[in-house]
Amino acid sequence: MPDVTTAGVTTTDLYEVTMALSYLRERMEQPATFSCFVRELPPDRGFLIAAGVESVLDFLTRFRIGPEDIEVFAEALRRPVGELVPLLGLRFRGEVRAVPEGRVVLAGEPLLEVTAPLPQAQLVETFVLNQISHQTAVATKCARCVLAARGRAVVDFSLRRTHGAQAGYQAARLSAMAGFAGTSNVAAAYAERLPAVGTMAHSFVEAFEDEETAFTAFARTHPGPVTFLVDTYDTESGVAAAARVLHALDRAEGAAIRLDSGDLGALAVRARAMLDRAELPQVRIVASGGLDEFAVHDLVSAGAPIDVYAVGTRVGVSADAPFVDSAYKLVAYDGRPVMKLSSSKVTAPGRKQVFRGRGCRDVIGLADELPPAGTVPLLETLMRDGVRCAPRTPLADARQRLAADVADLPAAARAIRSPVPAAASVSAPLAALAEDVRRRIERAVLAPYGHYA
Repeated sequence: MPDVTTAGVTTTDLYEVTMALSYLRERMEQPATFSCFVRELPPDRGFLIAAGVESVLDFLTRFRIGPEDIEVFAEALRRPVGELVPLLGLRFRGEVRAVPEGRVVLAGEPLLEVTAPLPQAQLVETFVLNQISHQTAVATKCARCVLAARGRAVVDFSLRRTHGAQAGYQAARLSAMAGFAGTSNVAAAYAERLPAVGTMAHSFVEAFEDEETAFTAFARTHPGPVTFLVDTYDTESGVAAAARVLHALDRAEGAAIRLDSGDLGALAVRARAMLDRAELPQVRIVASGGLDEFAVHDLVSAGAPIDVYAVGTRVGVSADAPFVDSAYKLVAYDGRPVMKLSSSKVTAPGRKQVFRGRGCRDVIGLADELPPAGTVPLLETLMRDGVRCAPRTPLADARQRLAADVADLPAAARAIRSPVPAAASVSAPLAALAEDVRRRIERAVLAPYGHYA
C-alpha cells in the first residue's frame, strides 16, 4: 500500500473520484476550465497575497494515477479494483494560468485557472484549494506584519506551533517572501537559503545556578553575536546580568537581549534605558511572545524601543483569520461558458484575466479581452500540456514583487486595523457574458418548473 500520509494523487476528497469516474463513463473528457478565487476577504484584511502556486505546479507535474492509487480508491469506495481501472494511468495534461506568487490579489479575482480534460481538472481540485487557501492566508498575515513593523526587522518563530511540519516550512518560506529577516526553522533556512535565527529558551537559563553563569556559558559556546533571554525570573535583573557579561567578554557588538513576556512596551523602555546607562547603545532589543501584526502595530505606534519582532504561533496559523473563503468552480466546458446561480454564491462564467492599473485598480475581464488602457494582465501561463513552461519564481523576485504591489495599494487597504478592502470592477464583456449565460440557464433549466418568466 502507498504512504497515504504524503501528498500524492489520493490526497483528495472522495467526491472528486466519484465525479471523475462518472465523467469517464459518460465520455465527458472535453476541455474544462476551473477558476480558483476568494469570494470575500477575511475580517481585517484589505488585500490578499497570492501564494501556493509553486506547490500546485509541483503536484500537477508528478500527478499520475498508478495501481496502488487505484487500490486506495477502490477501498474507499468499497468497490472492486476492476471498476476503478478507467482511472489507471491518468496524468495531468492540462494548462495552468495563475497570478505569480507574491502579487496582491483582491476578492473575486482568479488566483489560478486550470484548463484540462474534465476528469483531470476535477481530480486536482482538493489539492489546489488546500495549497492556495493555506498559503495565501499565511502569506497575507506575514505581509501585514511587515507593514505593522514599519521598517523594523521581523523574524519567524512559528515552527513549533504550526499545523504540521509542512505548514511550518511553508510559513518560513512565505514569511521570507513577505520580507521577514530570518526564520528559526533550520530545514527551511537551509533549503531556501534564508538567515537562520534563534536565541535560547528559559530552560537553558534555569539549568544554571544564575543568569550570569548561563549567559557566560552561552557566549563561550557561540563565537558570533549572541542574544540573551532576560525575563526568566525578573527582567531588570536579567538585563543587568546580560550587560555585565557583554562587558566582561567584550561581546556587545551585534548582541541583543530578548523580552518574551509581560508588558513588552514598558519593559523595552526600561531595558533600553539600562543598556544605555551601561554604555551598551549598540545592543538591540528583540521582542517575542504571542505577537502578530496587531500587537506589533500597537507597540510601534506607542514608540516602543524594540528593534526586532519575533512572531510565531499567531502568524504561522494566521490565528485571527485561519482560512480564506476560497472556491474552485467550473466556468467553461467544451467551449460552453457555465456559471452557478445559487444564492450568495453566484459565479462568473468563462476563462478570465485580471487587468491591473495603478493603485491596484483592477478589472476582472475575459481572457481574450484586450487590456484596458494603462493596465497589465496578472494571470500568466505557467503550465502547458502538464509541463511547466515558465521557470520557478526565485524567492527574491517574489519578495520584490510583493513589496512593490503592497506599496501600490491605497493606504486604507494597507491599514492594520479596520482596513478598507481594495475592490475590483468587472469589464463590460464579462458582465454581458454573465447576463447571457444566466438567461440561457433560466430558459433551459428554470422555465420548465415555472421559475422563469
